[in-house]
Amino acid sequence: MYQQLLCFTEEKFGQAEKTELDANFENLLARADSTKNWTEKILRQTEVLLQPNPSARVEEFLYEKLDRKVPSRVTNGELLAQYMAEAASELGPTTPYGKTLIKVSEAEKRLGATERDFIHAASINFLTPLRNFLEGDWKTISKERRLLQNRRLDLDVCKARLKKAKAAEAKAACEGDTVPDFQETRPRNYILSASASALWNDEVDKSEQELRVAQTEFDRQAEVTRLLLEGISSTHVNHLRCLQEFVESQTTYYAQCYRHMLDLQKQLGRFPGTFVGTTEPASPPLSSTSPTTTAATMPMEPSVAGPAPPGEAALCLEEVAPPASGTRKARVLYDYEAADSSELALLADELITVYSLPGMDPDWLIGERGNKKGKVPVTYLELLS
Repeated sequence: MYQQLLCFTEEKFGQAEKTELDANFENLLARADSTKNWTEKILRQTEVLLQPNPSARVEEFLYEKLDRKVPSRVTNGELLAQYMAEAASELGPTTPYGKTLIKVSEAEKRLGATERDFIHAASINFLTPLRNFLEGDWKTISKERRLLQNRRLDLDVCKARLKKAKAAEAKAACEGDTVPDFQETRPRNYILSASASALWNDEVDKSEQELRVAQTEFDRQAEVTRLLLEGISSTHVNHLRCLQEFVESQTTYYAQCYRHMLDLQKQLGRFPGTFVGTTEPASPPLSSTSPTTTAATMPMEPSVAGPAPPGEAALCLEEVAPPASGTRKARVLYDYEAADSSELALLADELITVYSLPGMDPDWLIGERGNKKGKVPVTYLELLS
């Protein structure tokens, strides 16, 4: 150990030769270090995303280290639902405010349960594999790298010893028989009886033998470490699969939340069109290849089934004239394909004039674009002031 430390110090000060690894090996080391560093950052930030409360994260960490089951914790949505239900009970469950509190509390409870499912799925499918890499594969790689470092220092010590022995042998051959000062640990009778040249010759042979052994051990350890470092590619493939599962679970989570809020809006008698009068642009619908998530993220079209409201059945668009006041400009949020000749097809981002007629379904407006007019769904519009 002392010789290793001395050799390491001499290498740092440029006083000793250092065995260099090949460029490919150095690239593997750098790639492994980057993988470890970014995995740690992604893991920590994902934990913050799933559990913003630092105290709760510490508690979960301790339970995990003690190999004990983490107790079930009420989500913020579920806690809000509880408070709303209690408020409705105290303020009057039959009043309009109390009824609304009850409906919203039920929705918040469903949102909280959905959040719990998402956190559970993300922890199993994403966080656990990242932790397993850091606590398993990476610890093995680090251990073998430390062994390789020790084998390299042993090899460099042997190289330095052989170099000194050869230099002393050459010097002894020139100066005649001399007894080396630092060979005092050898038996004195052996030193006095042997010539310096023969003594250094033996020392060179011994150093060469030690060098061959150290080189063999270094090469063996380098191969073991190289195989582990090349396994980082498999780690990337595994993390890619886990990342895709995380995205799927997150997509499902937001799609379910969207459906829950749409249901709540329906129960409250308020639809997405209620909020399109603001000046803030609405977010475009999420795109997904999953049929379930696509249905959940598209704007809800007003139902066209069933008999039309009184006064609308006899509506003739050619005879409809815009009211003297009450027309507004609207920006189209999403493309809309007209279902029949009474409706107006829409293209995203275009501006149209809209107005309502007495007796019309509140989900619809009359839209005009040039000399074309027809019914348009409110949920596809952003009403401009």
